[in-house]
Amino acid sequence: MNRPLVAILSGAGISTDSGIPDYRGPNGLWRRDPEAEKLVTHEYYMRDPEIRRRSWQMRRKNHALKAEPNSAHLAIAEFEKSGIPVRVITQNVDGLHQLAGMPARKVLELHGTARSVVCTKCHDRGPMEDALARVEAGEQDPPCLECGGILKSATVMFGQTLDPVVLGEALAISKACTVFVAVGSSLQVQPAAGLVGVAADHGARLVVVNAEPTPYDDRADEIVREPIGAALPKLLAALRAG
Repeated sequence: MNRPLVAILSGAGISTDSGIPDYRGPNGLWRRDPEAEKLVTHEYYMRDPEIRRRSWQMRRKNHALKAEPNSAHLAIAEFEKSGIPVRVITQNVDGLHQLAGMPARKVLELHGTARSVVCTKCHDRGPMEDALARVEAGEQDPPCLECGGILKSATVMFGQTLDPVVLGEALAISKACTVFVAVGSSLQVQPAAGLVGVAADHGARLVVVNAEPTPYDDRADEIVREPIGAALPKLLAALRAG
């Protein structure tokens, strides 16, 4: 018998226990400091060297690269090791699913990764840690070492479109899955949130695990309001038991 495909859409709420802030929640960064949004807006970043300098300082002070996976990330990795087909579609850029042990090929990063930098001119990529070391050494706006172009985090900034290949794979998984678990996401950011509706339209059992109500709660077969670190391991254990 074929085992069901489980799709897990993870948002910022899954990483708050790892010390990474939720940007859109009630106490999220964008609500507390609207000016901070400019630092991750493509148009501002590309045209204003001062915005880039401030962005690099924000990255330098950001401890996300030192964060460790929490019980929810580890539970998903253990779930995958049990042999049940699972794919993670994440809105997060922290790389914690992979650090927890999920194979990189089974993780779709809709919004890119903060662990790499990319040149906006020649598209050369490299580790974020190397670029931050240059900032620490005194370069305020380190250019690409290959062509001198503007370097940015390999994340999808405001004003940029998602990678169509990654989004296409996420759509295919949403259509094919038997169970779709949306965890720690406000489900307010499109097109990621729309994947929930796609999964439901194609007959998937929909489970929403989130502290706050979401626009898709009325389509969910199950809603879990408990803290994610405890709720998700329990939920996955129940799925594994069948």
